[in-house]
Amino acid sequence: MGEESAREQPNLGLLCFFPYRAMEARVMKALAEAGFDDITLAQSRVFQRIGREGTRVTDLAEQARISKQTATFLVDQLERAGYVERVPDPTDARARLVRIAARGHAGVAVARVVEAEVEAEWIRHLGKRDAGHLRRALTRLREITDPYQ
Repeated sequence: MGEESAREQPNLGLLCFFPYRAMEARVMKALAEAGFDDITLAQSRVFQRIGREGTRVTDLAEQARISKQTATFLVDQLERAGYVERVPDPTDARARLVRIAARGHAGVAVARVVEAEVEAEWIRHLGKRDAGHLRRALTRLREITDPYQ
C-alpha cells in the first residue's frame, strides 16, 4: 500500500469509533421507544461511568473528560428525571456518591438487550473467528488506553 492510500484509510481510533457510534445510536433509539426519551446523549455518557457502588461527580467528570461543573449539571438533570440518586460516601462523610436509581436500572436493562442484539449482528457479519480476534485485540488495547478499567 502506498503512502497516498494509507492516508485515505481511517485511523484505528476512528475505526473503533464508527461501530461504537452505531451501537450508541441504536441504544438511544431503543431507550426513547421504551419511554426513556428524556435522557440525552451527554447525560448517558456520564451515566455509563457510574460504578456499581456509586461514583463521585469529580470522578465522573474526569472519566467523561468534562468539567466538574458540566458533570454536576448533567447529574442534576439525571437526578431530577429519577435515573440517579446522591447518597453519602461511606468512605468520606463530606462527600456524596452518584448511584443508579431504580429508573436508571430499568433503562440499563433496555440498553443491555440492544447491546446484545447489536453484538450478535456484528458477530454474524464478521464470523465468530474474526469477532473473537477483534474482541481479544480490543481487550489487549484496553490495557494501554483505559486507565479506569
